[in-house]
Amino acid sequence: MKAPPFAYAKPRSLEEALDLLEHPGAKVLAGGQSLIPSLNMRLSSPDLLVDIGAIGPLAGIQVTGKTARIGALTTHAQIEQSEQIRKHLPLLANAAAHIAHPAIRNRGTLGGSLALADPAAEYPACALALDATIVILGRKGERRVKAADFFKGLFETDLEPGEILVAAEFRTGGESVFLELARRQGDYASVGIAAHRRSAEIRLAFFAVGPTAILATHAAAAARKSVAAAKEALAQDLDPPADLYHSGATKLHLARVLLGRALAQWNMN
Repeated sequence: MKAPPFAYAKPRSLEEALDLLEHPGAKVLAGGQSLIPSLNMRLSSPDLLVDIGAIGPLAGIQVTGKTARIGALTTHAQIEQSEQIRKHLPLLANAAAHIAHPAIRNRGTLGGSLALADPAAEYPACALALDATIVILGRKGERRVKAADFFKGLFETDLEPGEILVAAEFRTGGESVFLELARRQGDYASVGIAAHRRSAEIRLAFFAVGPTAILATHAAAAARKSVAAAKEALAQDLDPPADLYHSGATKLHLARVLLGRALAQWNMN
């Protein structure tokens, strides 16, 4: 299929981008790796595409003290290959390696993935596990939203019309594990987990198990007792719907398998 007709603009500054987004039916285009297919399948029909790809300040990685800020236009490949990310936020580097294929990772962006809020995507779960802060810019200025409050539902976020996701901020440090199960390398995950531990705090975020990535708080609390207790408690956090390949019960079983593997990497039993 072909995309519906639309106007196209490529602003050179955030100010210009915000002006364009005031037009009715305007939609932000970043890397385009999710939006363009949805246009071609007529799942999205914006009147105006605002291509923010030329706005330099929206790309890049900065680590200051115990905080890492990643610009929205930073690509999956840049995150995967960054020495700073591998050192300070290995969860993101490991997750990036699982995203689709190299051609997609070279174009797709962190901001595009977070703003789309695909429940099967890797970054939203990582943002939950790392307790990330999403940085949003609009006409009223900049605001910061915790990841737990940013993802609202299936492909639904806290972004308001006319706003742009400009960056995500992460606290560095701690230990992380990223695992996913997929039918083939590059396919969407059947089930995945992004796990992070800092001091006594454990955060377990699952993806491809519901309308959004899900923070498994009951399982995390039970993990302090035993892996078996955490697996049992996971049923209080997850009620996965069936998909084309797995029943809901099978997906819960796979989530428990990944939970056990993740906790085993921290020598928990």
